[in-house]
Amino acid sequence: MSSLSLALRDSSTMLRRNLLHARRYPSLTLNLLLTPVMLLLLFVYIFGDTMSAGIGGGGGGRSEYIAYIVPGLLLMTIGSTTIGTAVSVSNDMTEGIIARFRTMAIHRPSVLVGHVVGSVLQCVMSVILVGAVGVAIGFRSTDATALEWLAAFGLLVLFALALTWIAVGMGLISPNAEAASNNALPLILLPLLSSAFVPVDSMPGWFQPVAEYQPFTPAIETLRGLLLGTGIGHNGWLAVAWCLGLVILGYFWSTSKFDNDPK
Repeated sequence: MSSLSLALRDSSTMLRRNLLHARRYPSLTLNLLLTPVMLLLLFVYIFGDTMSAGIGGGGGGRSEYIAYIVPGLLLMTIGSTTIGTAVSVSNDMTEGIIARFRTMAIHRPSVLVGHVVGSVLQCVMSVILVGAVGVAIGFRSTDATALEWLAAFGLLVLFALALTWIAVGMGLISPNAEAASNNALPLILLPLLSSAFVPVDSMPGWFQPVAEYQPFTPAIETLRGLLLGTGIGHNGWLAVAWCLGLVILGYFWSTSKFDNDPK
């Protein structure tokens, strides 16, 4: 077999392994998934009218705030799901299975590829579930064209890939699962400091640059523009730049740590 065929075979084997783990132990994924779902229901049904009036939506009430908040919650869902990836990678590194893999004639990067592809698939399924909850409580995107839906899906997948590689790196540097969960916590905290819940221009002036140029805000504004027809401006290329930069950083960080760390 060629080296490419071996790499694909070993990567698919590691992907099946990670998907089996996710199926047999779904509690972590479900717990992380509950966070964006609960935030969606909380902000829509408890704060929806007030938040809509506060962002200038006044007349639209709760239904207008649903449209505003769902794009941000979809990206927050990705951040939540990738925390499970960091924990899973840390468990592999500390429970001895990686030492066993190192003695076998397998394509070494396939271990990380299996985690990454499995995590991206879980992110997509989680986004679909949260999106379905959003639609069930009133979210609509009637003006988006097929091309815009395709672009929105592509952005979500690219964002999931970027955060997954970062989460893999966080898992590799963590001494145990608890530390991995703590190290990956910014992936769920950053959306709270973005435009997911309120516009950036409603924040204190000194904080607006932080909120505007962190990874989540450009991606949220781009997704919001694609699904709702609002202006995207510079956020489109900024979101793509963030995603590609995080993919490159996460890949080289993770692979170098995996190759050098003899755990």
